[in-house]
Amino acid sequence: MNYWLMKTEPGTYSWDDLVRDKKTHWDGVRNYQARNNMKEMKVGDMALYYHSVKEKCVVGIVKIVKEYYQDPTTTDPNWVVVDIAPIEPLKNPVTLAQIKGDDRLAQMVLVKNSRLSVQPVKKEEFDMVIAMGQ
Repeated sequence: MNYWLMKTEPGTYSWDDLVRDKKTHWDGVRNYQARNNMKEMKVGDMALYYHSVKEKCVVGIVKIVKEYYQDPTTTDPNWVVVDIAPIEPLKNPVTLAQIKGDDRLAQMVLVKNSRLSVQPVKKEEFDMVIAMGQ
């Protein structure tokens, strides 16, 4: 199993929207590195759900429920989506400042390349962020 972090603007599509919908395809990714990360995702992989922009925090855990396929919002074959479903919210959102302030997470992609919208997370990092949110 692999672990990921997926960033969303909560004003566009929030954790509450995902919970309401029970499942969604992750569309609109137009960065090749993020796209390549999505192509590596497998059914059953887990991801941290991150609210970007003003909130800048991990708010929940999602599961990949369908591997990549053509992004239905474009005819350009370069872009793909995956389907995700909510697993559970974090009891306490974990902020970017908290993550940056923990030396154990200094090598996390979110710390080194915070703009990448879909990024890999090491299992140890995933577990630490989850523990911080409990």
